[in-house]
Amino acid sequence: QAPAAAPSGVLWTSEAEATMEPGKPPERSKGTERVRSLGELWILGEGRGEMPGGGEVTMLLMLGYDPQRKRFVGTWVGSMMTHLWIYDGTLDASGPVLTLDNEGPSMTAPETAMGKCRDVIEFFGDDHRTLTSHVLEDNGTWRKFMTAHYRRK
Repeated sequence: QAPAAAPSGVLWTSEAEATMEPGKPPERSKGTERVRSLGELWILGEGRGEMPGGGEVTMLLMLGYDPQRKRFVGTWVGSMMTHLWIYDGTLDASGPVLTLDNEGPSMTAPETAMGKCRDVIEFFGDDHRTLTSHVLEDNGTWRKFMTAHYRRK
């Protein structure tokens, strides 16, 4: 029988900087994320924070490992949008870097178009990690649009 999930989890603080459109000044935001395990297979991250430009947002991240596919899988959803992001990724063998590919609403095309995105989580010891989000541009290059630093509280 799998152990019960920790009721409280570990609290992290976050500071993010996002440039949603090239040439625009970056927007900054702060938040918190409580991370806990769901048994031995899944990690849940429950976040709260500010939206750039104002307003509060809540988010839920779920990550796990699929041993049959040998891939990391998961989902992300935020209260500011209707899209459910589905992750599929790998852990870099040379260091603690988790690359998660996904698809979501395009930042450059009409509202109904979808685009390829990539979130990269990098671990710097037990108390610091970053999340860097990228979008695939029409010219085939990845453009970083957001970096968040998480620190264990």
